[in-house]
Amino acid sequence: MTLAARIEHDGIRDEVAVEEPLEIRVGGEALAVTMRTPGNDDELALGFLVGEGLIDEPRAAGPPEDLAGNIVEVEGPLLREAARRRFYATSSCGICGKGALEEIAIISAPLPDGPCVERALLAALPDRLAQPGFEKTGGLHATGLFTPQGELVTVREDVGRHNAMDKVIGRALLDGALPLHDRILCVSGRLSFELVQKAVVAGAPVLVGVGAPTSLAVRAAADRGLTLVGFARGTRANVYAHPQRVR
Repeated sequence: MTLAARIEHDGIRDEVAVEEPLEIRVGGEALAVTMRTPGNDDELALGFLVGEGLIDEPRAAGPPEDLAGNIVEVEGPLLREAARRRFYATSSCGICGKGALEEIAIISAPLPDGPCVERALLAALPDRLAQPGFEKTGGLHATGLFTPQGELVTVREDVGRHNAMDKVIGRALLDGALPLHDRILCVSGRLSFELVQKAVVAGAPVLVGVGAPTSLAVRAAADRGLTLVGFARGTRANVYAHPQRVR
């Protein structure tokens, strides 16, 4: 896994985050392209497909034997053949052209009660994210999967915040840990609609972020029963939806 690349600027050597395209294929057919940091590409592809409601169990995934480069092949078929279409995702905007609240309602059920967690613990989770790539480059996002006691289970970094979450969810799928009803997801940046969608479809009842939520993220969280926590820093955190899980 290559998180950083060396460059020169102003007469000095520096490290920047690696960003390269990845084509996701299912059953030999190209489905999506995303700009990502190479590494854990099988997890990324599987997590992406889970978040779109296209698979719900582990699949074989990896680079095609006859092709080199930025391609990952996932075993088919998809659960929803009608959804088989080409996606394009960038490191900044995520999946484009999607429906919003209606789409989440189609591919996910409202979340169960889940754990009840101290506000101070939720506020402290971002500091527990291991981010060696960010420390080197300042250009990578991270997603961590935590227990209700604050123990870090899995963490992944990527130039795209949605990719980092896809990798964590893909790992959970491979480990037989979905749905994430007894887990907490924490992200290193802002809370967008796409991250709420991915958390809800994966079954995580609580999503925490260092930054601010968007209006659509709050609406989606409220509609699907997700506890949405933003501005988690130090000992403080704001709860934007379903505060019943926060003590």
